[in-house]
Amino acid sequence: MRLFRGGRRPARAVVAVVAAGAVLAACSDGNVQSQADGKGGGIGGAQQAPQEKPRPMDVELATSDPRASGGVVAAGDQDAVYNYSPTVMRDGGKLKMWWCSQYGSAQPPGDDVLYAQSPSLDGPFTGPSGGGPAAVFSGAPGGFDGMHTCDPSVIKVGSTYYMYYTGAAGDHALGNSIGLATSPDGLSWTRAAGGQPIIGPAHDVHRANVYGAGQPSAVYVDGWFYVLFTDTTAKAAGWNGAGQFLLRAKDAAFTRGVETLGEQGFVAKPTTISPRTRSLVDGFSTDLMWVGALDAFVIAHETDAGTTLTFWTRDFSAQPYRPALIPGVWKEGPGLVRRPDGHAPLTSGDVCDRVPFDVVRATIVGGAGAPTDLKHFGLDVRGSRACEGDARIRTSFEGVAMPSPQRTIDLVADGKLVRVDRRSVAAALAGEVLDQRLKLVDRFPQAARLSAGAKTVHAPGRGFGVVLDGKLYAVPDAGTAALNDSTVEEISDQAWDGFPAGFSLAG
Repeated sequence: MRLFRGGRRPARAVVAVVAAGAVLAACSDGNVQSQADGKGGGIGGAQQAPQEKPRPMDVELATSDPRASGGVVAAGDQDAVYNYSPTVMRDGGKLKMWWCSQYGSAQPPGDDVLYAQSPSLDGPFTGPSGGGPAAVFSGAPGGFDGMHTCDPSVIKVGSTYYMYYTGAAGDHALGNSIGLATSPDGLSWTRAAGGQPIIGPAHDVHRANVYGAGQPSAVYVDGWFYVLFTDTTAKAAGWNGAGQFLLRAKDAAFTRGVETLGEQGFVAKPTTISPRTRSLVDGFSTDLMWVGALDAFVIAHETDAGTTLTFWTRDFSAQPYRPALIPGVWKEGPGLVRRPDGHAPLTSGDVCDRVPFDVVRATIVGGAGAPTDLKHFGLDVRGSRACEGDARIRTSFEGVAMPSPQRTIDLVADGKLVRVDRRSVAAALAGEVLDQRLKLVDRFPQAARLSAGAKTVHAPGRGFGVVLDGKLYAVPDAGTAALNDSTVEEISDQAWDGFPAGFSLAG
């Protein structure tokens, strides 16, 4: 990445030249054994099907329908110096985008997070009331992020938006750390963790690149918050500080159940500060996404010819597909277009075969030294085999909601259907709500019905849950209860554990 004013950004990594439009050769770690996943099994406790064939690793994916916006889709107002590091959310029928810029009128001076929205990826993205993008998050004087708040990664779990971001108290060699802010609407933000960073530099090794820890990308999968990030002080970073490291935890602020990804997989750690010995990508400024249709994570990172998509199995033990390339010019790192939970959205076409990959990335508009503005690029990956066998169907459509035959909404969760009376409640629980029903979900058994006003409980050490037919199903937050007109009853952890357990509706 280019060095911005004050030297806050890490120096650009040396990357391999990639032929534009081509599918890249696999880049597997020689110490990692390729593993096949794919245990068979009926859906929702039905008679177990014959074991499905293991999925081969290192599969070459076909690509089609390359696309690019005709021009700039988003930029700050006239006094914005630059625009880069976007995070893009497809939330209902609206595309929401946050990115890093700098408004001369914003205080304190430094990096600001801007917000804009659009019905189309090709823009234009405008502020929430029309007009120019709004500065929604800026530095907190005296804090670790006193001057710079940048590189936002926004996800939404339940009714709460979570923004992970890079913060710095000043310019030059002060070092960066990662902070967290929360919001009910994506516009008004409150710093979490008492305004302190939740992830800092490991300081395993001293390098010339003193950037520190930053450029986070967050995803919520199976009850885990994942954050992928740069740390130029990590042991496994490259000579120039390039490297991407992964943590996950059971809570958004990374205070409970923290695990770090190392050579032997995920290992429990008491805090987020521990030696970082395994990097997933030799680069800076990446974006992470879970792709249910491929049963894999994808990391988007910039290489010479465009944005490279690198795929990893759920446990990050192997690369199931060869990397693919979204070609085109770029200047700063990509933002994948994702569902609110950080998952890949379904295509409106063939959901059993096609997966859309769209990114917004910074490009230079005009001559050298001109401000960076944001443009859209993308393509489709074909041959996902998302509907081959019960196990793959469960993975592909987990967390998706759609109309039921009874004028309610069916939520796919744990390979079953939960019938939800209110669309707003289903939208808070689902990663994506479709306007039309997919016939293939008719094979899922109905497990429960979530009616308006259903009993909702909260235990201090367990969280929130809704009681359906005597079973307790976890939900992400109190916002779900409010949307459902449910009164929250406070109970003890012991009382929570006394309920027959349902599955989680929290994603």
